[in-house]
Amino acid sequence: MAVCCDLEADINGEETFLLDKKIICSFSGRLSKLFGKSTGANRNKVIFNDFPGGAENFELISRFCYNKGEIDINPSNISLLYSAAEFMEMSKSVSGNCNLLEKTKKCIEELGYWTWPDLLVALKHCQEMQQVATSSGILEKCLDSIVGRLAIAGEASPCASTSSPDSSGLRLSCDTRSTESLKNSFSRANWWFEDLSVLSPNLVEMLVKSMVSHKYNQVIISRFLLYYQKSKFFTASSDEKRQVLEIVIDGLYTLDPSCISCKSLFGILRVVLNLNISKSSRNKLECMIGSQMDQATLDNLLIPSPYGTSYLYDVNLVLRFLKAFLREGGWRLSPTRMKKVASLIDLYIAEVAPDPFLRFSKFLALVVALPDSARDCWDELYHAIDVYLEVHAGLSEEEKLKICCALNYEKLSSDAYVHLSQNAKFPSKSSVQALVSQQLKLKNLLQGTKNSKSDTDSPCKLNETRGKAKKGEGSEQIVLYSGRLDISGDNENLRAHLQGMQWRVIELEKRCKKMQTQMAKLMKSKTPTTHGTARSLPRLCS
Repeated sequence: MAVCCDLEADINGEETFLLDKKIICSFSGRLSKLFGKSTGANRNKVIFNDFPGGAENFELISRFCYNKGEIDINPSNISLLYSAAEFMEMSKSVSGNCNLLEKTKKCIEELGYWTWPDLLVALKHCQEMQQVATSSGILEKCLDSIVGRLAIAGEASPCASTSSPDSSGLRLSCDTRSTESLKNSFSRANWWFEDLSVLSPNLVEMLVKSMVSHKYNQVIISRFLLYYQKSKFFTASSDEKRQVLEIVIDGLYTLDPSCISCKSLFGILRVVLNLNISKSSRNKLECMIGSQMDQATLDNLLIPSPYGTSYLYDVNLVLRFLKAFLREGGWRLSPTRMKKVASLIDLYIAEVAPDPFLRFSKFLALVVALPDSARDCWDELYHAIDVYLEVHAGLSEEEKLKICCALNYEKLSSDAYVHLSQNAKFPSKSSVQALVSQQLKLKNLLQGTKNSKSDTDSPCKLNETRGKAKKGEGSEQIVLYSGRLDISGDNENLRAHLQGMQWRVIELEKRCKKMQTQMAKLMKSKTPTTHGTARSLPRLCS
């Protein structure tokens, strides 16, 4: 049969083809409608500026037409052939059963039976033509098939399911390279990491979304993302590293917080500090770290301040972590987690307090960042404040007072009270406030002792206890000063007065503890024994 060349096709400016118009139009609805029934000898020319796959793909569909609808459809060309078939309208209505669109659709429907290497090849070509593959739906189906294969491999032995194309209904197999790679890692869940680490960041983003929607193990997803970041960084440029990090952070943010360790998140943060990633991704990373602040260490928090700032450590970053911890934690903020974070922050405050460039507002923000209930004892915070006031001697009295007012004096130990009474760096009002708090604490202690005695002691026991106290303790009395304090006088005199009162308070606390111990012993001796030989109770009064 004579073949004429009456059609000239310019494909995307890459190459020009001379074709038989009659043959091409018999398979292409688009060209058939363009030229109608005109099949004269006059040469026609058609120009395509957006032909999918370019000149190479046009040559493939031309061969399909010249071979009377026969072509080898494989993973490396299926996405291009399908896209070209849609573009050229090579459907059943034009060429009957020998149409390229139906052939490629049927092949795509059998994706679930493709081998693992075939899926990887198809995915690679989808990556090269992502826009075309996305619009045609091939990319999504390929990713779903990949994820489904991983889920099955996770439930069964990868060795059994990939040893041969015909070993099961799924016909999983691998080429020589993949087989050798898998032999050493079948027992691990990350056997596929290397194969998929060649994907572009956009495809990895789509892969993670597909995995999450299929409820794939999120711990393994997080490990893959960390592996992907490290593997890409060896040869990536700064812009490529930034793009990879943003995809990794966004992917991790969609997972359950418990699926990634705090250590890994801080590892990502160290890398992020040197790259200008988007504000959205940075906020997501800070939120993830903040939600796990109770797992962090002091070394994690000692992050150098940004370039151009004078202070030593990035206090603003830690404050954002704390804000995220309080916000993201929600109902999960148990007292134990809160106290762990408080202990960590106390260590951090002690570390940054000696920094002469740390502004008053930032230090105060750290001190008041956590609620009062987060700390059982405020001694560590008190000593950090003492250091800060010593280094920043130029603070105004008002600024000093604001910092000191943030302390909970009721949760200071006796030693801290004594130190405070001698501390000239603290404003006098703070010393008075501490004394009042100590006296209230002592009053509550005495009230508790009184109530306990009223509830448990009879007149007989009271007389005996008093007798023992007189013999053992003597007639010594401790008197608290209850007069009016004048804080307008000389500060040194006031501090000396407060120090004397502190010692009296401490001695009285000791007396109260002794009385409580005596009462506990008395109650123990009163309790009868319920086993063994019965014995009479000790006589409490005569």
